Amino acid sequence: MFDNLSSKFSNAFSSLRSRGKISPSDIENTCAEVRTALLESDVALPVVDSFIEKIRSKSLEALPNLQSGTNQAQAIFEIVNTELVEILGGSARRVRFAKTAPTVIMLAGLQGAGKTTLAGKLAKFYAEQGNTPLLVASDLQRPNAVNQLQVVGESVGVPVFAPEPGNGVGNPVKVAEQGIAFAKSKLYNMVIVDTAGRLGVDQELMREAIAIRDAISPDEILFVVDAMIGQDAVRTAQAFQDGVGFDGVVLTKLDGDARGGAALSITQLTGKPIMFSSNGEKLSDFDIFYPDRMASRILGLGDVATLAEQAKKAFDGESSARLECRSC
Repeated sequence: MFDNLSSKFSNAFSSLRSRGKISPSDIENTCAEVRTALLESDVALPVVDSFIEKIRSKSLEALPNLQSGTNQAQAIFEIVNTELVEILGGSARRVRFAKTAPTVIMLAGLQGAGKTTLAGKLAKFYAEQGNTPLLVASDLQRPNAVNQLQVVGESVGVPVFAPEPGNGVGNPVKVAEQGIAFAKSKLYNMVIVDTAGRLGVDQELMREAIAIRDAISPDEILFVVDAMIGQDAVRTAQAFQDGVGFDGVVLTKLDGDARGGAALSITQLTGKPIMFSSNGEKLSDFDIFYPDRMASRILGLGDVATLAEQAKKAFDGESSARLECRSC
């Protein structure tokens, strides 16, 4: 998804590195190139303008303190990286577990965003960490949604609470309430409630989502959004935020060839973090969203955060071993 943006960032900084000693005009030119790259990637204009102003002011402020012998371009690059991480949320945000089980997670979003598949991925992710999730089929509108969730649940070895056949039959609010009660009686420590979507935001969708929210008081409401739809992803997220409210975002279809602006806009414009990302069709193609790692990918550095973390662990392990030897 970010190949084109990464290429443009790479070109901008290659030009900056070739300058040697950097002047204020070089910074202005780089800012202009980065701005164009972000706009072409469908990043929201207010986010672009704020980002550019921050890297411009911080780069110009740092310039007088950079000695001629230092790698000035690298110093500017690090400023851009820091601000990019900040745009993406700063740090990873984990699910907040309830003090008293079960932890209730409600999924919301438009039809086609991949909520039902995402419910299975989320259940698999937490089951592998030793949790006991239960999937609840409260999407009773979309044809075969209940059956799809049952198939997904079976494929990941997670039970599905589905007392209604769906396809327009049943009360989704009652199903959600009954699902929580069932989870408590069977001692499941996590409930993931799949809710109905629509092709677009409308009052019926909002009323149903609000009614389910008020009935089950979820610990987390996750807004599931298709990263492929660009600026519409941001507009839809803002509409859900105003109507239902949510605690975090899950980006799906990050393996697509869209321009990726949603990932760089949604946190800044909604004030809510991206908590998870899904980058493939397999149920294992799912992980916690790490802003620093995503920034590294966008800047063409690969997953440098992972490498740095591994290096630190290796260093810490070696240091501990030396201390143990000395104590011996």
